[in-house]
Amino acid sequence: MKSILDHAEVNAIIEGRHHEPFSVLGQHALPENTAEALGSSSVIRAFQPHTQSVTVIDEKGNRTPLERVHPHGLFESVFSAPVGPYRLELVNGEHRWEIIDAYSMPSPMGELDRYLLNEGTHQALYEVLGSNCMQFNGVDGVQFAVWAPNARRVSVVGDFNDWDGRRHVMRGHPGSGVWDMFIPGVGIGTLYKFEIVAADGRLLPLKHDPYAPYFEQPPGNASIVFQSKFIWSDDDYQKQKKGRDMRDKPMSIYEVHAGSWRLNLHGDSLSYIDLARTLIPYVVENGFTHVELMPISEHPFDGSWGYQPIGLFAPTSRFGSPDDFRHFVDACHAANIGVIMDWVPAHFPTDAHGLGEFDGTHLYEHADPRQGMHQDWQTLIYNFGRAEVANYLLSNALYWIREFHLDGLRVDAVASMLYLDYSREQGQWIPNRFGGRENLEAIDFLKRMNILVHAEGGITMAEESTSFPGVSHPTYNNGLGFTFKWNMGWMHDMLEYMSKDAAYRKYHHNSLTFGMIYAFSENFCLPFSHDEVVHGKGSMINKMPGDDWQKFANLRALYGMMWSYPGKKLNFMGGEIAQYSEWQHAGSIQWHLLEEAKHKGIQSLVRDLNRLYSQHPALHETDCDGSGFEWIDCDDIEQSVISYYRYSTDRTRSCITVCNFTPVVRTEYVIGVNEPGRYRELINTDNEAYGGSGQANHPPVAGDTASTDASASQATIETTDQAAHNRPASLRLTLPPLGVLILEKIEPN
Repeated sequence: MKSILDHAEVNAIIEGRHHEPFSVLGQHALPENTAEALGSSSVIRAFQPHTQSVTVIDEKGNRTPLERVHPHGLFESVFSAPVGPYRLELVNGEHRWEIIDAYSMPSPMGELDRYLLNEGTHQALYEVLGSNCMQFNGVDGVQFAVWAPNARRVSVVGDFNDWDGRRHVMRGHPGSGVWDMFIPGVGIGTLYKFEIVAADGRLLPLKHDPYAPYFEQPPGNASIVFQSKFIWSDDDYQKQKKGRDMRDKPMSIYEVHAGSWRLNLHGDSLSYIDLARTLIPYVVENGFTHVELMPISEHPFDGSWGYQPIGLFAPTSRFGSPDDFRHFVDACHAANIGVIMDWVPAHFPTDAHGLGEFDGTHLYEHADPRQGMHQDWQTLIYNFGRAEVANYLLSNALYWIREFHLDGLRVDAVASMLYLDYSREQGQWIPNRFGGRENLEAIDFLKRMNILVHAEGGITMAEESTSFPGVSHPTYNNGLGFTFKWNMGWMHDMLEYMSKDAAYRKYHHNSLTFGMIYAFSENFCLPFSHDEVVHGKGSMINKMPGDDWQKFANLRALYGMMWSYPGKKLNFMGGEIAQYSEWQHAGSIQWHLLEEAKHKGIQSLVRDLNRLYSQHPALHETDCDGSGFEWIDCDDIEQSVISYYRYSTDRTRSCITVCNFTPVVRTEYVIGVNEPGRYRELINTDNEAYGGSGQANHPPVAGDTASTDASASQATIETTDQAAHNRPASLRLTLPPLGVLILEKIEPN
């Protein structure tokens, strides 16, 4: 039998070149003249290239075979009346099965969704694009949708069609650039990709789904249909965080690379379930308030540490399913631990199956390499000025907050987004429309992102290393709107200072004090992150000078100052036990070191500092408020000693910190204080329990870090009437070598 289609259309279907297969395949009314000639009113066509016979079964069970009208698998028959809902019975050898014809299904996608996508304001775009399991017109299946405005043809390929791009050519929506198709019978676990033919006829490498929630584990890279079945139990936690201002709350963040925190007995990384069972108790025990995960978004190369993501909507399958990751977050919240994720909107890799030249054109990236290629990383830069691209990233930020209940996003490489000339020489970049170097589109994108995430109750942190103004200022005050900014200046100054031999520190005293000039210009977080312990920079302990004893004393002193200094805290895993080796993404923390007292001592100090920081209002309430800090003495350059006050918001509570950055015990050291009375040590980093020499102003009280009960300590330090540092009273202290004291006045009974 010959098809009533013309020869060109038949060949276009067979060869996968037809511009609109939904106008040909499935059921259609016949043109009036054809209907009269054939005495029929409708036709049903199916393209099933690997099938011997196709039979139409209507809703009453009536069976009508379709005629093969082309040897490559095009079947067709005319009917005297419209058939109504139908199924297709397919036979191939001994195999017989039934399907609902995908070309008999209309599009579930609404016009409003397409409009909001093109406008760049669709906040839940992940519910429209990608693969979404649903029941549509009473039929179970998956709605596939993708944005590829310049493609000639887009097909869904996968296990269900033998990866044959001719069999499920999608429906194009002119004007929107969206292609979609509802495929009945496809279910959870199906592997799929998109096959795209560019406008110039090129068949592109198979592309992953930009909105896929799940991926094959490397080296596979297919997208996987997934539908969450997880039931959350963190309602109370979620309600409490809405509207909470974290600037005056304690935040001590434990930065973790999920793949190398700890290995199992087989030498493999822990799963999300394993991490919930082991990491969370460790974080709680050591007093951290938050976990920050290095990028969890799917990435093809382990060595990128996740910073070259290719599946922004998918938690990496290396450690389990998306619901396994939900379980981890839920367990963190049950333990009152917040979860922050590294988020990477600054760039994306050039892998052929990724976003680069997605539809044969520079769709997500700029065409000009002066705008679209990172020279440092050889990665592509998003075109933030394109509404649909910005919408892709904005909806992704909200996705992690809404769908995975994350408490915040740490945004990577913000500086590279803000400046068009980032890491470029003259002539290698294109100025903005005003002739400047600022990336105006990226700035607008970041402002919108921060507004949206904050509205969901999430926080945002910027890794931003320049002097760009107002990074953590509200957008209504012309700021970028981040909650916090990493204080890279303080971090560099302190590590540079601490690397000096103590004898030479007096020549670098400015490194200790300079940061206070700008300490409250932003809402800062003090970071000792993974970046500081890789690529030959040495571990935290090996950055410290001197012999072994001095190295550990220096690190204890650095941590003592950090936890008492204004700003939220972030420390990378392994630093809390003073591990010797640099971080290796394929290894593990050197947990065996905790068998040695000096390493256990560092961990104990970090634990006590975390508890004191969380419990004492003076140490966290004014992290971002200059009224909560006062120098007592910042000018003792010769002895490399500094001292300062921290105050609570209402100034009813205060702490004093005294730092001695030389290996000399200083007795009868005088500092001025506001009030006469009795004072006691809350923290002494030279405590023998931490591995120190035990130089103290009174016998240490084991485990006591935050109590204000005078009976908690029998020995106290009494003030004298001698005025000092423009204050009415003074303390005469013993300063331990390379040690930090945190003191508090004891209120009378």
